[in-house]
Amino acid sequence: MSSSIRKSNHSDALTRLAQAVAVAVSATLAGCQSTHFAAQSTVQPKPNLTAKIKQKPLWLSEKPSPEVPQDVWERMRRGFQLQDGLGVNPRIEQQRLWFASNPSFLENAGERGSLYIHYIVERLEERNMPLELALLPVIESAYNPMAYSRSDAVGLWQFVPATGRYFNLRQTRAYDGRRDITASTTAALDYLTRLHDMFNGDWLLALAAYNAGEGTVSRAIERNEKLGLPTDYWNLPLPQETKDYVPKFLALSQVVLTPEAYGVNLSPIANTPYFEVVEVNTSMDLSRVAALAEIDEDELFQLNPALKQRTTLDGPQHLLVPTSKAQLLASSLSAMKPEELLSMRPKKPVFDDVEHKAIAGRTRNYKVRSGDNLTLIAKANKVDVHDLQRWNKLNGQGLKVGQTLVMQDTRKLVAKADSKKPVQYKVKKGDSLYIVAKRFNVEMQHLKRWNPRTGQALKPGQMLVVSGPR
Repeated sequence: MSSSIRKSNHSDALTRLAQAVAVAVSATLAGCQSTHFAAQSTVQPKPNLTAKIKQKPLWLSEKPSPEVPQDVWERMRRGFQLQDGLGVNPRIEQQRLWFASNPSFLENAGERGSLYIHYIVERLEERNMPLELALLPVIESAYNPMAYSRSDAVGLWQFVPATGRYFNLRQTRAYDGRRDITASTTAALDYLTRLHDMFNGDWLLALAAYNAGEGTVSRAIERNEKLGLPTDYWNLPLPQETKDYVPKFLALSQVVLTPEAYGVNLSPIANTPYFEVVEVNTSMDLSRVAALAEIDEDELFQLNPALKQRTTLDGPQHLLVPTSKAQLLASSLSAMKPEELLSMRPKKPVFDDVEHKAIAGRTRNYKVRSGDNLTLIAKANKVDVHDLQRWNKLNGQGLKVGQTLVMQDTRKLVAKADSKKPVQYKVKKGDSLYIVAKRFNVEMQHLKRWNPRTGQALKPGQMLVVSGPR
């Protein structure tokens, strides 16, 4: 075989070998690609798996809704807004020491306020106002809607006549809107909101103005500005009462925040409405309404203290009624015939010209409720604590829930207001002008006018004129 043929065969062999290698490489590459695609196809479902897994963190991140407090005190604490940045303040500490030394003051005010606090807290929350403000009536009136000050301020929020009229609280012989629980609360929150806006959102200045008047606080701010001095509440030259007023309020808030730390026992107050509004379209005697709805008469008056003659003769055409009795009263009134409604009207006005009649000796019963004590019961029923103890043969102050107390009505109806014969009353221990006025069913302003030389403080044995020419 010639060399040229050998070369040609060798060249063909090399060509076939190269082709074979090329085919093998192509097959290998194709295999790698198919393996890559296969790997991709097996990985593809993973996003679906991770999508399912993603739902788990969402489920885990859902927080349970905060538990609704059962006690209004706790609900109030959660809405406190005025405690930040106070630091150590001797003026607050001094007032806090007083509350810690007199725990019964706050405890008794809380008992009286148990009828109203839930309503006030709800109104504050609706306006996004600090819930500490629900404690302002403790400072103003010790939560007594019948409270009366030397400056003629009246009610839970202690409105003087002029400010009351400015905020649409009518004052007539039969009705005083300053004592109206709902109307006076609306007026007080309107007033506080106005002061808060007036003093650029500073609640401490607003509270100071609520006590001393916006003019007093504004003048103090102007004075400090002229002297280049700070214009915050703590540095203003204010009357001493106002200097103590805001620290007292803040100290009270701190005591309510942790009452156990100060030896104060705040009885729980249910976080539910204590009363409801029932429409009344005719004049009614509260005692007859109370009997119709099986409500304690004194409790009904505590909810409607603006009705000075205990009738719906004047004022709004509705009554505040304990929630548990509201439906019963509304149903009973709607089912009554016109002639039956007439029988619910008051017999006679308080100051009708009727005979002076003694009703001493008549007895009635009172069932002790949770939170009651002898002092509260005596005041609510216009009797003396010592008489209450004597009638029921009680040696101490201890009472049991459900216990029945016997009371004798020693009051006299002093309805003949134009009588020329004065009636003398000997002051007993624990008496005040307010208690005496209520005992004899007369206005406190009349009692003060009949006894012009009598101050606010009465002394046992002192003689008062409780009836005479007006």
